[in-house]
Amino acid sequence: MRHRLKGKKFGRVADQRKLMLKNLVGSLIEHERITTTETKAKELRSIAERIITYGKKGEIHHRRLAYKILGNRNLVKKVFDELAPRFTEVEGGYTRVLKNGFRKGDSAPMAIIEFVGNKSKLEKKEKTETKKK
Repeated sequence: MRHRLKGKKFGRVADQRKLMLKNLVGSLIEHERITTTETKAKELRSIAERIITYGKKGEIHHRRLAYKILGNRNLVKKVFDELAPRFTEVEGGYTRVLKNGFRKGDSAPMAIIEFVGNKSKLEKKEKTETKKK
C-alpha cells in the first residue's frame, strides 16, 4: 500500500534521487527557467517553492536550511537577495510548469518549469513593445 507516501522514485535509489532534485533546483535558481521531464518538473516544484519561502522569511536559520539543499553560497545569495523579494506579496505558487511536447528519443513528456513573473520574459516583452513604438 502507498498510504502517505509522497514523491516519485524515478527508478533511482534515494541518494541519487535526492541529488538529482538538488541539482535541478540549483539549475532552476541559476537560470530561472529549465526544461526537463514533466514528472521531474512536478517534483521539483515543491522543493523550489520551499526554498523561495525560506528566502521570504530571511533569517539566518532559513539561509542555512536553503544552503543544506542548494550547497552553493552564490545560489543562496541569489534566492535571498533577488528571487524572494519578487514574491513578497504572493503566498505560494512561485513556479509554473508548462507542458512542452515529447522528447524525440524516447517520447517522454517534457515540460518547462520557470518562476512566475520571470524577469527574462518581462524584458523580452518590454523590448518588443519599445520596438513597436
